[in-house]
Amino acid sequence: MSRRRLTRQQKARIAAIRERRLHQAQRETDKLPASNDGISREGTVVVRHGRSLVIADEKRRLVNCQFRQNLGDIVCGDKVIWHSTDDGDGVVTAVRERTTLLSRPDYGGHEKPLAANLTQLVIVAAPSPPPTGYLLDQYLAAAGHFGLRAILVLNKADLLNEEDGELLERFETYKRIGYRVLHVSTKQHTGEEKLRNSLMNESSILVGQSGVGKSSLVNMLLPDLDVQTGALSDRSGLGKHTTSSATLYFLPQGGTLIDSPGVRSFRLLIVDRAELEQGFREFAPFLGHCQFSDCRHEQEPGCALTEAVESGKIADWRLNHFRLMAQALGKT
Repeated sequence: MSRRRLTRQQKARIAAIRERRLHQAQRETDKLPASNDGISREGTVVVRHGRSLVIADEKRRLVNCQFRQNLGDIVCGDKVIWHSTDDGDGVVTAVRERTTLLSRPDYGGHEKPLAANLTQLVIVAAPSPPPTGYLLDQYLAAAGHFGLRAILVLNKADLLNEEDGELLERFETYKRIGYRVLHVSTKQHTGEEKLRNSLMNESSILVGQSGVGKSSLVNMLLPDLDVQTGALSDRSGLGKHTTSSATLYFLPQGGTLIDSPGVRSFRLLIVDRAELEQGFREFAPFLGHCQFSDCRHEQEPGCALTEAVESGKIADWRLNHFRLMAQALGKT
């Protein structure tokens, strides 16, 4: 059974409760374990493992922290307020309001927060294995839904040949409708500088199907990956198990990159047809111009999107993907 979608009023009520908890947690500082100095500090959650957090302070120093149960589900990328304790660790007392939140389905089919305060979704594809179904369009629609910029990375560009004409044409279509498209090869270092510049001072996460080379991109982008991973393992005391969860890394050029096994089960959260329409940016000039106000953009006469396809203003496969995604709404 799909999870019930919250109304705007319910969302507002939840946000108000969260804000009250934030202020309450800040007022309860005197109830915390003994503090070295009683000073509130800002930090960013680097990784969570059970009831333990590793946060990075303003100088990127890593600190082990516990957190209060009433703070809710804290995730990688959250901005928190914390206090140091006499044992050299810390206690998180409050969580700042999130600008964005990426979720994934848990084993029960419910949405579980994965990473917070992202600014970019970096969608990775490759000639081998080629993109399946409408996966890339699903990611793009989700980026719009979550309020994230989207970058399309065609990885393994050194493997491209004449048989990949359809794939290349699709990426040209994405470029024409305004998405940033990069061709990258980790073997030949093609497009490496452009990708680094695109991630500068952003908070990004890589998504894409298995086998497209996300791990190779992470290794290319983070020359000190072993150093950061080692420091994280030492601080947490969890060894290699630490990085089995969503983990935030600092990019050398500025910005952060979240690496997570959770994105393998990432799925579209949109359940409303109007929201899905907004995820196809080239549809915008034609929405509201159909003959019927409740047009589903299928076989109805006077459909503005169908006419746009016939006149070459919208790619036919993009409209087909929209229709497939619309048919699946509410079924997952």
